[in-house]
This record gives sequence, C-alpha cells and structure tokens, in this order.
Amino acid sequence: MAEFLKDLWTFLKTRKKFWLLPVIIILLLLGILIVFAGGSALAPFIYTLF
Repeated sequence: MAEFLKDLWTFLKTRKKFWLLPVIIILLLLGILIVFAGGSALAPFIYTLF
C-alpha cells in the first residue's frame, strides 16, 4: 500500500496534477462512509443522499 501511495504521489508531482488530490480524497471519504454505514441503522438515510 505504501508503494502505491508513493507512486501516486510521484505521478501527481511529475505531471503537475495536484487538482486530482481533492477528488481522490473525497472519493475515499465517500467510499468509507458507505462501507461503514452500510450495516448500520443509518444506511437508509445515507443512501437517500445519493
């Protein structure tokens, strides 16, 4: 995992694609939210947001 993050950072730095960083972070946060809330009682309320 650390190697993947290092390669991703190198790609972003080399190609000057720093605008992709917020997009990646938001996608990760949304994915974590769906995974952790999928088994809880809040799931129906969270899925209505999407």
